[in-house]
Amino acid sequence: MFLENASRKGWIEVVCGSMFSGKTEELIRRLKRAQFAHQRVEIFKPRVDVRYSEEEVVSHDANAIRSTPVDSPQNILLMSAGVDVVGIDEAQFFDESIVEVCRRLADNGVRVIVAGLDMDYTG
Repeated sequence: MFLENASRKGWIEVVCGSMFSGKTEELIRRLKRAQFAHQRVEIFKPRVDVRYSEEEVVSHDANAIRSTPVDSPQNILLMSAGVDVVGIDEAQFFDESIVEVCRRLADNGVRVIVAGLDMDYTG
């Protein structure tokens, strides 16, 4: 279970935009910087996103970073114990509980970086 950490303050960073706007590229850039700073990083993506890779988040420019595919946002909570930074790609593929999961992570001292579309096909 995810334990609360009152001694650290977390926050949520949202990278949003239209398709081909560089969201995943920016997510990968921020996560690689966190890894370079020796922070404990976990990256998640929806299991249904298999466009370029089943186990990596990949940008249209072919930059990639290892990730864990998950079926639901609750799995992110279960797999995030002891990390400093959580990255989430393609947030729009998750149900609405992704908002509460991100909030709980941040409340427990985790930096959350989440990327996704800012609108659907109808605008």
